[in-house]
Amino acid sequence: MTKRTQKVLLGVSLTAGIGMPVFGATPPAQGEESAQGEDLSYEVAPPEKGTYLSSWYNQNVTLIGSKDISFGPRPVDDIYLEYEYFGRKGPFELYGYVDIPKVLGIGNSHDSGVWDKGSPVFMEHEPRVSIDELLGRKLGFGPFKEFYVAFDWIYDHGHNRENRGNTLYSGLGTDIETGTRLNLSANLYVRRQWENYGAANENSWDGYRAQLKYILPLGTFDNGASLTYVGFTNVDFGSDLHDKAGPARTANATVATNVLLYSFTHLRLMAVGRYFHNGGQWKDGTELNFGDGPFRARSNGWGYYFGVGYQF
Repeated sequence: MTKRTQKVLLGVSLTAGIGMPVFGATPPAQGEESAQGEDLSYEVAPPEKGTYLSSWYNQNVTLIGSKDISFGPRPVDDIYLEYEYFGRKGPFELYGYVDIPKVLGIGNSHDSGVWDKGSPVFMEHEPRVSIDELLGRKLGFGPFKEFYVAFDWIYDHGHNRENRGNTLYSGLGTDIETGTRLNLSANLYVRRQWENYGAANENSWDGYRAQLKYILPLGTFDNGASLTYVGFTNVDFGSDLHDKAGPARTANATVATNVLLYSFTHLRLMAVGRYFHNGGQWKDGTELNFGDGPFRARSNGWGYYFGVGYQF
């Protein structure tokens, strides 16, 4: 494996997207993810000369349709535009995306975006810095191949402060040897919460996130396409939100994302199934009223994404 091995990440945020995080140096492939919800990544084959704008910094633009996305108590349907980047240069492993929610003005009644006093931009940036490379020595042992200082910053600009989210996860990460074609990566973060859509845990250190990411190349085809499975699971725990805000909120939340990526050199097609448990730390089935009548929270269940993108 060379240090020039590149990676792909799929990203998902708290309002709409799909994402993927980066892995350490391993065999090539191609991938994606993000948009208001969370993130995931996997590696890509070194580009042929002249195929892309950069030999290490990869970019793509994807139009994504989403349905039943439960990062809040009322599932959201949306069509949004996403710019995603990923790559590795020396000790720096980069991944991030920027979304424009409801870019075509299409969504369900709980969806708002750039054109109707909703959030004009949602973004997630997930860099990791190799401790091994900074120190110039191999720290890996057993199945742990490389260690990183890891970050995940999620920002939703919102229409005003009450509709804004700003969260920073900081911690340690590692790549794990499986002895198979499966690429495995893990991160453990502590959460610093600033704005959180008016929730009671704003401006505090509140809880932790354990993240596991996995990528499995499924095959290549005579037409030059490849099929890859990309997945990641985020488990948030140890939050005080339940104690501060009452029974409608929870101390934990889990989101498990499963991506099938069918990609050519530039064209990328993806289908995503994402399972939510206490999505956004809302307790499923709780009766709520935001001023437009009572309803029961739906924060457990499946949501789906479909996307068409161009990598350059």
